[in-house]
Amino acid sequence: MNHEQSLLKRLNIQPANPGVCTGPDGWLDSGAPLLVSFNPTTGEPLAGVIPATPQTVDQAVAAARANFETWRQLPAPRRGLVVRDLGLAVRESLEPLGELITLEMGKIRAEGIGEVQEMIDICDFAVGLSRQLYGLTMPSERPGHRMAEQWHPLGPIGVITAFNFPVAVWSWNAAIAAVCGDTVVWKPSELTPLTAIALQHIANRVMADHGLSGVFTLAVGGPEVGRQLVADERLPLISFTGSTATGRAVAQAVAARLGRTILELGGNNAIVVAADADLDLATRAIVFGAVGTAGQRCTSTRRIIVQRPVAEELIARLTRAYGQIRPGDPLVAGTLLGPLVTGAAVTQMEAAVAQAVAEGGEVLAGGRARPDIGPQFVEPTLIRMPAQTPIVRRETFAPILYLLEYDTLDEAIHLHNDVPQGLSSAIFTDSVRTAEAFLAAGGSDCGIANVNIGTSGAEIGGAFGGEKETGGGRESGSDAWKAYMRRQTNTINWSKELPLAQGIVFEGL
Repeated sequence: MNHEQSLLKRLNIQPANPGVCTGPDGWLDSGAPLLVSFNPTTGEPLAGVIPATPQTVDQAVAAARANFETWRQLPAPRRGLVVRDLGLAVRESLEPLGELITLEMGKIRAEGIGEVQEMIDICDFAVGLSRQLYGLTMPSERPGHRMAEQWHPLGPIGVITAFNFPVAVWSWNAAIAAVCGDTVVWKPSELTPLTAIALQHIANRVMADHGLSGVFTLAVGGPEVGRQLVADERLPLISFTGSTATGRAVAQAVAARLGRTILELGGNNAIVVAADADLDLATRAIVFGAVGTAGQRCTSTRRIIVQRPVAEELIARLTRAYGQIRPGDPLVAGTLLGPLVTGAAVTQMEAAVAQAVAEGGEVLAGGRARPDIGPQFVEPTLIRMPAQTPIVRRETFAPILYLLEYDTLDEAIHLHNDVPQGLSSAIFTDSVRTAEAFLAAGGSDCGIANVNIGTSGAEIGGAFGGEKETGGGRESGSDAWKAYMRRQTNTINWSKELPLAQGIVFEGL
């Protein structure tokens, strides 16, 4: 048995796996044709999943709905214990789960393991949160009264995730939603179904240990499964991570039934490098942000806006760094760049490079596919652009980095903000004034703005999300938990009088 087969067996992945689960002992075989998961490094099949049908999707939602009635009644700290045990169970499978991510979508092993660690960390965060679902008290204008607000579970939550973070994004939603008292129906990317199957096995074991079912349910399939969840009125909230185009359709469909959405859509993230920046620090951050996950993060660095006095030096540093990056097997130690997730992604990258050149760009490094390494490998690419042309304003999910130059900070901020997306941003400077201007109301228009650290690698303690075409949603830390709950305002009269608000007198009764 080779390493791949041993890994799949350890995670309970079979050659053919039911793709719908309602809880422990609740795996449903729909009988639909097999959905095969491929290794992007080799192009070879890994295993298959029997996808959901409309009937089995309905069963998954029904299970989540039915079990919500009892799950919401458990005290939040007890719900936190379940999430704690989920994190502990995942910790036991840290390395195999991380390697499965690498096998299924191609990020390097260190990133795969780091993503699983992120799930463990968010579970820890959620356990603490389970004792901190705070409301407020407010003074009443009426004597003998007090006002308060409290937060209640919202309902079953539909979570639709993307291929690039097949564990972390689900956990951001599922761990927080669970301690809030919600159940979760998960539709993972059809490109990473095996990772979802492995996680569901772990979640089932934890649910069984606590005598639970239906807290975490699963429905694997293509866009039709997502559309069914989006249309289902039993799901008051849909959390969607993916493209802006699909996000628009999700927002419209959910709004039509007066549901709620959390949208985590595209990014076109820039780093501003001022003349006084620490270029050693900036170079490391830029390379990781642009090359990590083969440029397939929504927080990937896609634009560098560098002040002219240091432009040539920074370009020379980046060119040298890019020359040292060799695409290769992401499971091999020392590899920094794995494959793109599909052949279509390679085609899209090649088209973007060609368009950039047509718009006046100069390729400084990379720019080519590498079929000699494998079917979906590309070179990390640096392109110097004369202006922020149409291709620069568009997100391409690939390791392409565009270089632009500026003279004044106002010019840099204008270039930075003049794109449809608004997720992550950063500036490298040793000037407090420059840094604060970038973080001020007239600075970066992104949901994330950093100083002397790159655009990629957000911490779980802060709310994650962006503005404009990024969708406006927030997940993970801070008070993002409020999206998964319903707010209730309470007025309590502890007097024997019934005064009306605004001093209104209603006589005659």
